[in-house]
Amino acid sequence: MNHSMISAMVSMNAMQQKLDVIANNMANVKTVGYKKKEASFEDILTSRQQQPPLFQREGRLSPAGLNQSWGVRLGGIQMNLTPGPLESTGNETDIAIAGDGVFELVRTYTDANGNKVNESMYTRDGAFQLGINPADPDNLYLASAEGYWVRGTDDQPIRIPKGFKMAVDEEGRVTAQNPADPTAPERDAGVIKVQRVLRPQYLQEIGNNKYGLPAGVAAGNVLQDGYTDNNGRAVKNVLQQGYLEQSNVDLSTEMTELMTVQRAFQLSSRAVSSSDTMMQLANNLRG
Repeated sequence: MNHSMISAMVSMNAMQQKLDVIANNMANVKTVGYKKKEASFEDILTSRQQQPPLFQREGRLSPAGLNQSWGVRLGGIQMNLTPGPLESTGNETDIAIAGDGVFELVRTYTDANGNKVNESMYTRDGAFQLGINPADPDNLYLASAEGYWVRGTDDQPIRIPKGFKMAVDEEGRVTAQNPADPTAPERDAGVIKVQRVLRPQYLQEIGNNKYGLPAGVAAGNVLQDGYTDNNGRAVKNVLQQGYLEQSNVDLSTEMTELMTVQRAFQLSSRAVSSSDTMMQLANNLRG
């Protein structure tokens, strides 16, 4: 009876964690570039309960023993990188990735020793804007809403001269055009760096739909520059200016998962209640 109660209690805890994952997905159904999370489970401990010698007779069809489990636990939470639908915004600084790549953002700060540090982070949210840099007053920098600048393939920011209009082609090349002089040649502003995610399980959420890498994990082991897969075949991440990728959460699927998990939680709670009733009966008989 203690075994059945413990097993049910552990399963209830796992179902609660699954509910939290589903709730987080549903809360981000309208978040730009959000990738749904999927929970997986594993057995905590499984033991083999042998039949008593009295029942181990020749010719019996009953099994020699049975597997005894102590419930399940949350084995991990994986990120689903399936692209979400694209929505037109008409904003020249909005950029969507039609592929499995991520943008690289850079947060620049000064550490306790007075050293300048560039911290990289990654996102699918292409709702960028043109921000100012006091050290470079003649240019605007393509950056996130928090002010983290977008890294180019040359590891430099994407700079747009003040008053110029920017254009982005499918391969991420950014050009700037002076609207006051349409006949003037376009200026090259850089190429937006897009990296392919090789091992999404290493991406850690750091808030605001952005991801970082764990300490001690090299970016080259998780992300891949360029447009080739593991077999050397070309993989093209097409960029679309004036579009934003929406969340890849399917609300109907999440609602179905929610009802399934609620029923499993309810079943485990009934198992706890039944075990408690059996323990009360045993105590009454013994008393």
